[in-house]
Amino acid sequence: MFDSFDEELKATVHTWESRPGGWQTLQFDHGVWDDADLPALVEWSRAQACVADVSDSSLALVTGLDTTGQRWQAWLNLDIAARLLVKEPEDLDDQLLWLDTPEFHDAVRHKRAELDAEISTDAAGAVAWAAAAGIPVTTQIFRIEELLRSHEAFAEDLFSSLLDRLGFPQTTQPSPAP
Repeated sequence: MFDSFDEELKATVHTWESRPGGWQTLQFDHGVWDDADLPALVEWSRAQACVADVSDSSLALVTGLDTTGQRWQAWLNLDIAARLLVKEPEDLDDQLLWLDTPEFHDAVRHKRAELDAEISTDAAGAVAWAAAAGIPVTTQIFRIEELLRSHEAFAEDLFSSLLDRLGFPQTTQPSPAP
């Protein structure tokens, strides 16, 4: 799959964390990866794959896909995700004024509650994905849910911790600073 990338695009791919058992984590520069690339990666590798689309180290949307097409997603850092996902009113004149209104804060609380209500399903999807990859998930599901509710400052650290809690072998090299 990566052989089809031109040299300029290949230069945007960096090794991030290696894990025993052949598990590899790559880091792509912003804007290189597209959600449509995940099925192609799974087909090419003939293995489960997971992508964390990280935004400014403070937020990530994690998507996993197995070889049967089962997909799961989870947000890392729900508070920021809720602020990002709140729909703006159609008659909005000034976004900055909207961000400081009680209506905005109410909308964020509602969106945060919606995202929180999905955590059990998200955690179960992550566990099923890891199990389908042959990873013996020994962590209790509430620990995965706890991580998905975390307020950790760096989404990259949350993603790495999620893989750890799902039972993937521990990294063999430290992650570079975000």
